[in-house]
Amino acid sequence: MPVKNNHLTNILQLNLAVLLISTSGALGRYITLSPIITIFYRCLLAVIVFYLFCKWKRIDLNIDNKKDFFKMILGGLLMGAHWITYFYSLQYSSVAIALLSLFTYPVITAFLEPILFKIKFNKVHIGLGLLVLTGIYFLSPEFDLENDYFLAILFGIASAVFYSFRNLLMKREVERYNGTALMFYQILVIAICLFPAIFFAEFESVLKQWKPLLILAVLTTCIGHTLFLKSFRNFSVTAASIMSSIQPVYGIVLGAIFLAEIPSLKTVVGGSLIIGAVVIESLLSVKKK
Repeated sequence: MPVKNNHLTNILQLNLAVLLISTSGALGRYITLSPIITIFYRCLLAVIVFYLFCKWKRIDLNIDNKKDFFKMILGGLLMGAHWITYFYSLQYSSVAIALLSLFTYPVITAFLEPILFKIKFNKVHIGLGLLVLTGIYFLSPEFDLENDYFLAILFGIASAVFYSFRNLLMKREVERYNGTALMFYQILVIAICLFPAIFFAEFESVLKQWKPLLILAVLTTCIGHTLFLKSFRNFSVTAASIMSSIQPVYGIVLGAIFLAEIPSLKTVVGGSLIIGAVVIESLLSVKKK
């Protein structure tokens, strides 16, 4: 009985982590600042919290060599590009469109991994890629660069590509470094790179948004990502990824509750195809392992 209770607690903890990470959609839509300004202050606040957390838990922040140091920098640049393009996608559309466009990343990763790591390509991924493209077709309006929703999907897919490259870059580093330390360095890189942004934003407008910015930094970034990393002790990365496929659903529900954004039938159909492809890809990974 205690084992069952522990397993249920672990599942609830993982779902809580995914739920907290999902708040980025509603918060990104609610915050009226420029995405670059938003991401800078998100990282500035988060890096302070992460540093204090690492000191409290005595997490080693030493980097072994220059190669790893440059990987941390590149990982931070990719993570920053991922967040900025995702927040632009949120500004141009809705939580549903932005999240579902972003969640093409597992299938994009499945295509990139064989190329970057020179492993055998799975033919099933062609079918999954077509399924994702069909889903995007349902999400997308006409091909028009002046159409905000079309631009949002382009930003969302760009965010997915950056996120895929970042995850693949960090794949081997996760085995050698503490996950929280990796997040700390990536967020630090973003904060340093975006520091000039403080000269292009009125501090008064930032102060007016301090509450959602603090929630985004602490609740979404620090607590959400830390809990998600902690879940890897109880689940495989693949199993955790499958369960995190519910993130767009959480995000869309939060958008509906707090922003009154109800997705259209086309969005639901397109999103179902994309999430379906993600779940199939995750299940194939489990079977392969």
